[in-house]
Amino acid sequence: MMRSLYSGVSGLQNHQTRMDVVGNNIANVNTYGFKKGRVNFQDMLYQQLAGAARPTEDLGGINPKEVGLGMSVASIDTIHLQGSLQSTGVQTDLAITGTGFFILQSGDQTYYTRDGAFGLDSQGTLVDPGNGMRVQGWMAQDIDGRQVLDVSRSVGDIIIPVGAKDPARATANVNFACNLDKRLPEIPENPTPGDITMGTWRTSIDIYDSFGDTHTLQVEFTRVPGTNNTWNASVTVDPQGDPPVNAAIGLGEEAPATGGPNVFVLTFDNNGLLLSAADGAGNESGGAGEVIMNVAYDVVSSTPGEDGAPVRQEFTLNMGEVGGYTRAVTQFAEKSSTKVNEQDGYSMGYMDNFKIDQNGIITGVFSNGTNRVLGQVALASFANQGGLEKAGENTFVQSTNSGIANIGPARVAGKGNIQAGTLEMSNIDLADQFVDMIVTQRGFQANSRTIQTADQLLQELLTLKR
Repeated sequence: MMRSLYSGVSGLQNHQTRMDVVGNNIANVNTYGFKKGRVNFQDMLYQQLAGAARPTEDLGGINPKEVGLGMSVASIDTIHLQGSLQSTGVQTDLAITGTGFFILQSGDQTYYTRDGAFGLDSQGTLVDPGNGMRVQGWMAQDIDGRQVLDVSRSVGDIIIPVGAKDPARATANVNFACNLDKRLPEIPENPTPGDITMGTWRTSIDIYDSFGDTHTLQVEFTRVPGTNNTWNASVTVDPQGDPPVNAAIGLGEEAPATGGPNVFVLTFDNNGLLLSAADGAGNESGGAGEVIMNVAYDVVSSTPGEDGAPVRQEFTLNMGEVGGYTRAVTQFAEKSSTKVNEQDGYSMGYMDNFKIDQNGIITGVFSNGTNRVLGQVALASFANQGGLEKAGENTFVQSTNSGIANIGPARVAGKGNIQAGTLEMSNIDLADQFVDMIVTQRGFQANSRTIQTADQLLQELLTLKR
């Protein structure tokens, strides 16, 4: 009879534990990134009144007689189901769709979280503003002017330098992808201004010197008299200047000295495709590959403290591949195109904004129109994420049964995507929790009735002596 009392007590205690877990789930229904808990019960010890007996020739086998001694908590699991996503519009809010955890650092201790409600501190470090823990990832490295992400390195703090300067870059390459109208008339030997206008096609583009100042690059094309497929081209920098700067043109590995010829010649085949080029000194390009003209011009420096001497600027003028037509100068019987394809220089700018893509790559947007990769947010995954220990503040820590953290970028090795401007809600289903709460309550009541009934039986026993 005493056994039923203790069985009832174990039922009360463990149903109370289950109610505690349910209460914690409901309390965190609106906690970002929260993962619900689940209590599993198991029966406990058994007292054997009689053992089992094997069958004999005369009798069959007999089953054991056992009385249970209550129940216990088998496990309290963390259910890592995906929570719903809520759009916030805040660019530092991040959510993971799929497997993975954000990595937070506090001193020497590493934490993991699904709560991506991050922000920037006064130094531009990406942190969890609720506790100051720093989000971990990789910062981009500047290698030969290119921003490179090396995700094989150890993770570190992510710094987003809002308002930082992007230094000016001199134009190094100008690419042409235009068409010269084969129907353009020749310029006669003694042309009138109208003849020059009708027989010339000009194109221009802004380029930048090493100080970030803007200059106008103008290329003027005219058909060589008496030919169908040969064009003269002259290059001028700042044609509206006084005087204009005549750029020096040359074929070869190095740009010519400024003050040299500023003209070159393009030859096309009968199909309108680029065939060859020659500079003013008579140097000719080969019959294959890209046609690249080297250009040099002088810029008078106005920086205080300098002597005002001209500063030499150089860039390459890429006319396209011989025999190509997609990204090359062509000669078809169509209206001449009016655009130069691209140039790679820019003035100084300030970082106005930044964006984070699905791979967690952070790109800075600068006022000079450039985009620069700043870093990448790292994710961690585990062989047994259910083995992580909850550490409070929406964080987990690694345990002996979770496995070692596998750290890498998003969308690699089974890790999920990162959604910027979004937060993951808790995975609590209130209907499910309320039903679980009712079941837990009924279980608690039933166990209390067990104790009450056992007490009444003991009371009846005590009255036998009367």
